[in-house]
Amino acid sequence: MPAGSRILDVPCGYGRHAHLLAEAGYNVEGLDYSRDLLAVARKRGTSPKLRYTRGDMRKMPVRWKGRFDAVLNLFTSFGFFVHPGDDVRVIREFSRVLKAGGALIWHGGSRDGVMARFLPRDWWTSDDETLFAQEREFDPLSGVLTVHSTWRRGARKGDREHRLRLYTATRLSELCADAGLVIEQAHDGFNDRPLRRTSSEMLLVARKE
Repeated sequence: MPAGSRILDVPCGYGRHAHLLAEAGYNVEGLDYSRDLLAVARKRGTSPKLRYTRGDMRKMPVRWKGRFDAVLNLFTSFGFFVHPGDDVRVIREFSRVLKAGGALIWHGGSRDGVMARFLPRDWWTSDDETLFAQEREFDPLSGVLTVHSTWRRGARKGDREHRLRLYTATRLSELCADAGLVIEQAHDGFNDRPLRRTSSEMLLVARKE
């Protein structure tokens, strides 16, 4: 896209993508729900071409209707809500804030590939000698993957749990079509090759009709 194009990074977290896109000459808006992450993003710097807004991606600002040339939803930032209807609302919001002809760039896990390589548990040690372990459960009816993580380094330890609803490319294509978005490209994650049945990640490019 030409310099000056309007890009929405949602959710933007601490601005690692938004900041670089603004440096490349784009007009960037970042939206996230976390006050802490947005504080880090703003500390890195803002400008007339780089702004951050706190908000819920299920209901973004009304004034953003038809505002953006592209919407970025990267690094598995989809499927966190308890009810699948909320994911539908998110896709509709992506479409609403895009200009006609604008592009949605979506990156996340591929249910087909994740299930093809599913590991109920594994563990590894990081460079700083921290031991990590994960146990995973998958509900095929809801499509929800639950991951319980623990870590230990010396006398210190901790744990957390997160849940994520996984989608097939087929189902995401249907959700996009219902919102007026047509999938034009499907890649094997960030690799320059087509999406495959065994791809654990997928990057989809959809165009607003």
